[in-house]
Amino acid sequence: MVIVMRGINFIKDGKTMVNRKVIVKNEAGIHCRPSSRIMQKVLEHQDCNFKIETAKGETDLTSILSLMSLGLEQGDEVNVFVSGANEQAVCDELADLFSFSFDFPPRK
Repeated sequence: MVIVMRGINFIKDGKTMVNRKVIVKNEAGIHCRPSSRIMQKVLEHQDCNFKIETAKGETDLTSILSLMSLGLEQGDEVNVFVSGANEQAVCDELADLFSFSFDFPPRK
């Protein structure tokens, strides 16, 4: 199982946020296409605030470049923080994308 911790009501940057800690499962890490899927999910929930923390850095997911610049690789631990409407469900959806093993077809 890839979930190593699930927390509720963490105080982060003055906001109460739900948290879920996951391990990046995708073999190629979080590159362009997984980052795009993650950012699509963020845009679906514009009423929420996001924060991602890793050993490589952190981002509030305001741009795809901020996510990609973390250089997340398979096995990296990611803390996903969310506050706002339906925050627990949104946090779970977002964390699932970090722990999903994307199987993109090879380009021809």
